[in-house]
Amino acid sequence: MRLRVSSLLLTLLPFVYGVTHNLELNIQNQILAPDGFPRSAIAPNGTFPGPTIKLYKGDDVNIVTTNNLTDPGMRRSLSIHWHGLFQARTSVMDGPSFVNQCPIPPNGTFDYAFSTAGQTGNYWYHSHLSTQYCDGLRGAFIIYDPDDPLQDLYDVDDDSTIITLADWYHDLAPDAQNRFFQTGTVPIPDAGLINGVGRFNGGPLVPYSVITVEQGKRYRLRLIQIACRPFFTFSIDNHNITAMELDGVEHDPVTVQNIDIYAAQRVSVILDANQPIDNYWIRAPPTGGAPAGNPNFNPDLTRAILRYQGAPDEEPTTNNTPGIKLDDADMHPIASQDPGKLGTGPPDVAFTLNIAQPNPPFFDINGISYISPSVPVLLQILSGAGQPQDFLPSEQIFLLPPNKTIEISIPGAGAHPFHLHGHNFDVIQVSNSNVTNLINPPRRDVVPINGGNTTFRFMTDNPGAWFLHCHIDWHLEAGLAIVFAESPADNIEGPHSQTTPQDWETLCPEYDALEPELQ
Repeated sequence: MRLRVSSLLLTLLPFVYGVTHNLELNIQNQILAPDGFPRSAIAPNGTFPGPTIKLYKGDDVNIVTTNNLTDPGMRRSLSIHWHGLFQARTSVMDGPSFVNQCPIPPNGTFDYAFSTAGQTGNYWYHSHLSTQYCDGLRGAFIIYDPDDPLQDLYDVDDDSTIITLADWYHDLAPDAQNRFFQTGTVPIPDAGLINGVGRFNGGPLVPYSVITVEQGKRYRLRLIQIACRPFFTFSIDNHNITAMELDGVEHDPVTVQNIDIYAAQRVSVILDANQPIDNYWIRAPPTGGAPAGNPNFNPDLTRAILRYQGAPDEEPTTNNTPGIKLDDADMHPIASQDPGKLGTGPPDVAFTLNIAQPNPPFFDINGISYISPSVPVLLQILSGAGQPQDFLPSEQIFLLPPNKTIEISIPGAGAHPFHLHGHNFDVIQVSNSNVTNLINPPRRDVVPINGGNTTFRFMTDNPGAWFLHCHIDWHLEAGLAIVFAESPADNIEGPHSQTTPQDWETLCPEYDALEPELQ
């Protein structure tokens, strides 16, 4: 199915742009062994990662999603978030359970229908119900730009240059989550995977993924980070890599030797295949939790092979040499992305979000630990909620006025990659820096909070209900999140009002009628 979907899209796309693509996702349970250890997993269309969705700029999609989950050891309802897509007027399609929708019940079908609205670059999709995506419901989502202003930097950009970085767990997510809540120890993966394959200590020698290149050509590698917890340090032995896109936003190129890529981030890098014909290690060791916490976990086993055409079919013998690490502060959006579009003046609204952990393992923000509301926040907005007292629970929902510059400051409190739904943002102060950049700051939708204050800005030009949360899924489930109710009245009437299809309106009654074990 993965190849069939991909081939269908590639057949259509070179000839027709700005069309609607009708796709199917069958969410099913299946025994998978990406690192050689067989376990029951959630497999979109029978694969891990799920099928790569590939579109062109301006395309729309109808993704008919059928819930065929049956394994009682995992959650059997589901919802899917299309990570990084703005969902203008379609906040109902954003996916987070109890923020934008009720989950799709077992044997249910829901049509995720939305426009890509001019966005291009690297995105992904994943479950957004509890820690369900740690069991396998995740995949890449690419939007190509036929008029890419940076296409002169590379010669090749195809299926072979899409690279997913994932963690993998031998335990089912609900079991791992329960132990986390009981012991306070965040689950440590058993393996790291590149393109869906990897190894663990004592496990079988699963063949590494191979990326083949031709000497003398330049390749746009699309790195999609789909992990539940760790960040990966990506490098290729004996090669430089040139970063040119962060989270769907193209930036002026910066050449380095390695890049830290946090959970849910995406980075495009240019690889110049200018070395002698040979095999070279691609390395992406995960960081997050001491290996001693899980004897299976060996970060050094997260590898793939860069193979030049003409090189022998064998594993590399190259060595890793430390070099320059990408600093996000050095990245600046290209001119067509309108750097500094929010101006240099003070923000219209400023929030400081203080992270604390007074009751480990649970987190809170400004004294409140996030708990999913019983009625989705967006449904509350569309039912007339417009003031803080109208929302339940009101203390974890922040109201945002329309067409204002919002500034969010998060003082350091551990390592947390924060993701904002419905927007990207300008990171005017990266973590552990005292420099504020209002002229050409990096722009993305996931930013790490690494022990020091991080500040970012965005414009409230997209009414809806939007999650802001740590993308370490275990931390999100432990309360590290808030919800923005953006421009409540504009969601109901006017040019930005939400469209609410019938199958969305029936999700909550169907879900509420389920037996508890199916919820």
